[in-house]
Parts: sequence; C-alpha cells; structure tokens
Amino acid sequence: MSHHLSLDPASRPRPRFLDGAPKQLFIGGEWRPAGSGQTLTTIDPMTEQVITSIASADAADVDLAVAAARRAFESDEWSAITPYQRGLYLSQIADVIEANADELATLDSLDMGGPFALTRWMVGNAIETYRHYAGWPTKIYGQTAPSAPGQFNYVVRQPLGVTVAITPWNGPFLQMSWKVAPALATGNTVVAKPAQQTSLSALRFAELLAQTDLPRGVFNIITGEGGVAGEALIQHPDVNKVSFTGSTAVGKHLLAASAVNVKRLTLELGGKSPTIVFADADLPAAAKAAAGDFLNGSGQSCVAGTRIFVEEPVREEFSALLAEEMATYVTGDPFHPDTVIGPLASRAHYDRVVSYFDVARDAGATITTGGVEDPDGGLFVAPTLVENVTNDARIAQEEVFGPVAVLIPFNGVDEVVRMSNDSIYGLASYVWTRDLSQAHTVAARLEAGSVFINSTAQMSSGILPFGGFKQSGIGREHGTDVIDAFTETKTVVVNL
Repeated sequence: MSHHLSLDPASRPRPRFLDGAPKQLFIGGEWRPAGSGQTLTTIDPMTEQVITSIASADAADVDLAVAAARRAFESDEWSAITPYQRGLYLSQIADVIEANADELATLDSLDMGGPFALTRWMVGNAIETYRHYAGWPTKIYGQTAPSAPGQFNYVVRQPLGVTVAITPWNGPFLQMSWKVAPALATGNTVVAKPAQQTSLSALRFAELLAQTDLPRGVFNIITGEGGVAGEALIQHPDVNKVSFTGSTAVGKHLLAASAVNVKRLTLELGGKSPTIVFADADLPAAAKAAAGDFLNGSGQSCVAGTRIFVEEPVREEFSALLAEEMATYVTGDPFHPDTVIGPLASRAHYDRVVSYFDVARDAGATITTGGVEDPDGGLFVAPTLVENVTNDARIAQEEVFGPVAVLIPFNGVDEVVRMSNDSIYGLASYVWTRDLSQAHTVAARLEAGSVFINSTAQMSSGILPFGGFKQSGIGREHGTDVIDAFTETKTVVVNL
C-alpha cells in the first residue's frame, strides 16, 4: 500500500461546535449532562486523536428522555396539531439542515473518517428525506369498511407514541434521518440514540432545531454506550417502537428483548450482497460499478457487493478490469479533495477487518490485490480482492464490513442463483447482463430486499422501500411500508 493523501493538520476543519465543554444530552428541549457525570471521548479515525467528549447516559437519563417524549406526545402542541402543520415542521427541519449542510457533513467526516464528498452526499440525501416526508402527513388516510344496516364501521391510523431511533456509525446523519423523518411525519415523538463513535452530527442537529418551531420534547438525544444507554432504551416499558440499524447479532438481541412487552420493531441488519456478472454484460461498466459497490465508504456499508460472481468465460477479463478500477480508489485524509477511501471508523474495527486476511489465507484463498496492513500505522485498508475461494468459506460468508471482496466464477444461471442465495443474509443484490429477460428472471429468484440491475446501489430518500430478507432484518424503511411501521390501525364500530 502506498502512503496516503494528507493535509497539513492546521488546515483540517474544526467547526466551532466542537469547542468548549463536553457535549450534553438533549432532553425535553434542554441540554443537560449525564446524571452520573460520566463522559466518553469521540476519536478522529484519521489522526486517532480525541475530537471532543460526549455525555455517557445511563438508565436514569433514559427515563428522563422517554418521559419527556411521552409528555410531548400527549401535549396538544403536538398531538392536537393538523397534519399540515406537521408537514411544515418537517419542511423547516429540511431548510435548517440545508443551511448547515457542510458543517454537518464535516462532523460526520471527522467522526467516521468518510471522505467529505461522501458525507456531503449523505447530508443531501437527508435533506431530500425530510422534504419527502413533509408531504406525508396530509396523505395518511383511513378506511371505511362494509357495514350492516344501522352500523358505521371505519378504520383510522394513529401514531404509536414514543419511538426510539438507534443508528450505526457508518452513515450517521443520513441513517438518523431515515428514522426520525417518518416517525415525526406520522405523529410520533423520538428518542434518538446515535452510535457512541459518531454522535456529533446528531447533537449539532438538535442544536439547529432551535431554529424551527418543533415543540420541545418531540425530539430528544441520548448518547453513550450501546450496552448501557441503548439497552435501557430497548428495555424501557414506555417505548412503543424501536427502529434499529446495526449488526445482526445486536438485532437478534433486540428482537429477544422486545418480547417482554411486545415492542414494535424495524430492524435493518447485516448483509453479504452478491454482484452477478454474466458473460454478455457491459464488462467495463460492471467492473466500475462493482468496485464502487464494495469500496465506497471504505466498504463499511450494509449493501456492499462483497461476493462478486463472474461467469467463467469472462472471469479473467473482468478480474483485470476490476483491478484497474480498484487502483483508482486512493486512500487519504477525508478532507483531501482527491481522497476516495478514508480510514476505517475505529482501531477496534480496523483490527477486525485485517484479521480476515489470515482467515482468507487459511482457507487456501489467494489475495490478488491488497491484503496488507497499513504501513503508516493508521486505520487504512487497501482495496482487497480475494480469489480462488469457495462460496462456503468464512471470507465469503461473514460480513467483513471493510473494503474486501471475493471473486468467484460460475457456470449458468442455476448455479449462480444457488450460490447467491446460500447466505444467512438477504439485503441487496446486483445483476449485470444485457439480456433483460434473464435479468428479470434472476431478480425474481434472488432472496434479497433490493435487486439492482445494471446499476449501482440506489439509496432512496424516501420513495423506495429498503430492508432485507432472512437475517438482514425485519420490516422496511421508506416507501409506503414505513407508514405502516410507525402507525397502528384502530377499528371503530358505531351503532347508529
């Protein structure tokens, strides 16, 4: 691996928001320290230096936040307003994000190491998301039902109540918007729990809400450790719904914990997505897209296409094209204009990702590109391609969550569909072929929540439902499905 693009430390941005005392919890429209006084440091993965400190909440703080959200939910300032007014609040939120988009993206780049171009795109997607959901409150209809003579039966949709948004570190601001916007659009209140490594953009967002008319307590933020603050939220008896994005292991724990009081859940979990390249595909376009689909965000993406299946007659040609594309993914400081891949998000995660190099070698696989640790002692992992590997190997089955993919040849549709579906996951799939009949046929057979044909991953800002089959999750974000996820129907029978 060559050395990385760097900047003079003095030229790296540092928003004024980061200055001063440790960042506090946002509860009921007010800032307050954790009751215990405990804090956590948040680390810049580029320098591995402390950025600032954040409050580390415990169960007592969670009680306060949930109580504030409950009061706001029951208040006439929120529950008695018109759907049109809710839409105006969401539009105001979109406007204030847009006015501060560069700062929010900068905070995410400092926190998670993502290139600024990527985090700025994510904030742009969040703006679109709030604007999309601003149109929903006036379009959530009930139903009239067939009624016997002398009766009137109807069905109404109502908000659930207090909802919890738990988000991961690989797309902090974007993924928070995917949960908060529909929750507010449907009349719920929110307690947000960002990942402890990447809480800064959410905290700045809470500050910016002072520039809107959103009532106090409708949105609250708890920061801290997942095993403490997050656990208290998912166990809390007065929380009606948890929307969680993160690992499958934590999702399974949340599912078990929800059984205590039958809490509503949306779980968006892990993936090991297949990219299928047929011999008739536009190979240069497929190689360019396949590289991006497993390397963007340093491979820290749940929809990363990390199992690349290539039809045997074009395997060598495609492998060469893919290597050329991978060589364009330059590592460096997130704020260097030429950086394409930033550092991984943390030292612990870096250690986990590079451990898979030995996992691949132990299985007899060949690492044809990359596969070395950062010679500068940083958190960079070079784009890595593994070949001569079978689909049942650990490197082909486990979610590495780094810039690492396997390339596996196939012969025929039935074989590649079987291998693609031979996974505990089912989040996304990618199909490259000029034969659209074959494309649609394969798409119908793939066990995945999203199938992208001759396309890279399309991260919708609200229109398309997103979620997974099997152990990739339960429920959907976006689309019309999300309205069902944040409301309940009530049947009313009236004798006239």
